[in-house]
Amino acid sequence: MRYPRDFMKPLAIGAPQPLAEIAVRPTRMIHFLPPHLPNLRAKVPDMLPQVDALLCNLEDAIPTESKDEAREGVIEVARDNDFGQTQLWTRINSLDSPWFLDDVMRLVPAVGDKLDVMMIPKVEGPQDIHFVDQLLAQLEAKYQLQRPLMLHAILETAAGVSNVEEIAAASPRMQGVSLGPADLAASRRMKTTRVGGGHPSYLVRTDPDPDDADAPRVTAQQDLWHYTLARMVDACNAAGILPFYGPFGAIDDPLACEDQFRASFLLGCVGAWSLHPSQIAIAKRVFSPDPDEVKFASRIIEAMPDGSGVVMLDGKMQDDATYKQAQVMVNTAKLIAERDPEYAELYGFEG
Repeated sequence: MRYPRDFMKPLAIGAPQPLAEIAVRPTRMIHFLPPHLPNLRAKVPDMLPQVDALLCNLEDAIPTESKDEAREGVIEVARDNDFGQTQLWTRINSLDSPWFLDDVMRLVPAVGDKLDVMMIPKVEGPQDIHFVDQLLAQLEAKYQLQRPLMLHAILETAAGVSNVEEIAAASPRMQGVSLGPADLAASRRMKTTRVGGGHPSYLVRTDPDPDDADAPRVTAQQDLWHYTLARMVDACNAAGILPFYGPFGAIDDPLACEDQFRASFLLGCVGAWSLHPSQIAIAKRVFSPDPDEVKFASRIIEAMPDGSGVVMLDGKMQDDATYKQAQVMVNTAKLIAERDPEYAELYGFEG
């Protein structure tokens, strides 16, 4: 247990002061790059203006024999590119892997001043975050980093879901949590090989027609991830960090990808992973509030400057609760407009 007065103290002498609040920046998509591939590293300069966060992946999807090359690829990407407003993330290998320690010990001294967020896979409880937190503090102090590296946990085990509230609140380094549906499915012994999205066997069916036993009965496919995602969103917002959907593996089904991203956006997620360039535009579109809704939200705020009372707009009652909803919408849109001139124009915030 860490006491409240100690929570915001550095964990090592000379380490940077922990952040009291995380920097909220548009992160509509976390775009995954396999950094062991030279041809993809060469595309980074053209990719940076298109994405909010570029993540150099070291874990799953990187062959065992390419782990060292991938690690050096992260360093090359960090050193050779001007990231501007684009965030640089990396997903390191899991704490129980033979590559975790090499990942941290190589990347922090080499490019710790360039990295914004370090994503930790298969987080099972707050003890995992505490371990990485202490290790990073020691390295930050040794290499005289001026700002703390932030941590992002992937929720992809049954134990992690059971402990998500404690994970979200484990450290002032915590930036957010992502849903990791593939590993989570395996951990739960779920009978699916899909990466995110629904499943045709997970459905509900209407009752039989009492007057016609042979009448068709309508079915509706359900969302396998709704419970976990909702719990994760609550845990993140309670801790003041950010929730993300994670991956959608069916690259050949952009419509279903958009539906899944949109459902998570409505539920409270701020972004999702993009595994393929085609998913960048989907995430950008979905996790940017609709311009018409932003304009209506602005009207609510204008009609209720102090958030009190009740007003009617277009036949709909607006009160303190809808005022707060409108603030979420407008504040999100303003952050996006600062980064994206296209959306600044759509929202009417330009100039």
